[in-house]
Amino acid sequence: MCRSVDVKQAVLAKNDDLAATLRGDLARQGVAAVNLLSSPGSGKTELLGRVLARAVERGVPVAALTADLATENDARRLARSGAPVQQVLTDGLCHLEARQVRSRLEGWLPEDTAVLFVENVGNLVCPASYDLGETLRIVLMAVTEGEDKPLKYPTAFGSAHLVVVTKTDLAEAAGFDASAFRAHVQQVNPGVEIVRTCARTGDGVETVLDRALAARDGAPEHRPPLTPHPHTHDHAADGEQAHDHHTHPHPATTPVS
Repeated sequence: MCRSVDVKQAVLAKNDDLAATLRGDLARQGVAAVNLLSSPGSGKTELLGRVLARAVERGVPVAALTADLATENDARRLARSGAPVQQVLTDGLCHLEARQVRSRLEGWLPEDTAVLFVENVGNLVCPASYDLGETLRIVLMAVTEGEDKPLKYPTAFGSAHLVVVTKTDLAEAAGFDASAFRAHVQQVNPGVEIVRTCARTGDGVETVLDRALAARDGAPEHRPPLTPHPHTHDHAADGEQAHDHHTHPHPATTPVS
């Protein structure tokens, strides 16, 4: 058991070093990376397609990487937005790693890119532990998934800079209790912003894009209790390392008024 844990910690530590370097490189290029995490079927791809299309309409240079175990279906869907898109096939791996993102970006990412959206594999477990060099981590959940999802997946929701609720047009039919959901989110990640969206109507699309651009422009970010990237840009520059974050603190349990 100890050997297994040691190997896992070493893998995560190596990933964090690569992620810190990648984040620093992207920052110097003026690029903010946005890591999108959710369960399968949350509507993440559809919403991202709307965000990309809106960015193109506004003249904002964006790009996207989308990850799946197989097929390039999502890349084809996202490319309809007019933004540059690349598919990453993980060959069975249930999450993206910093090395895969870095490898895919080499020689491809347009020089004027302002925001790079990275659509992670549909999974709220493994991806939550892997820093991809992102500036902003967004965790999404559809109203059909149940209000207690944040309590079931505290690492994912506890490491989010922003929480996005999708498919809000189905909230009434699904019996979604928005107040209970908000309380559960605040229990694992006090103070995090929650944005309600609907890809069908366009509600919230502008807000998601604006939050990504604000992150690119250096706006103060929310500090989640389970920080997805403990390295700062300065740390990446002078080679400092900090791997003790793998021992995650317990999520805060501040009562919600």
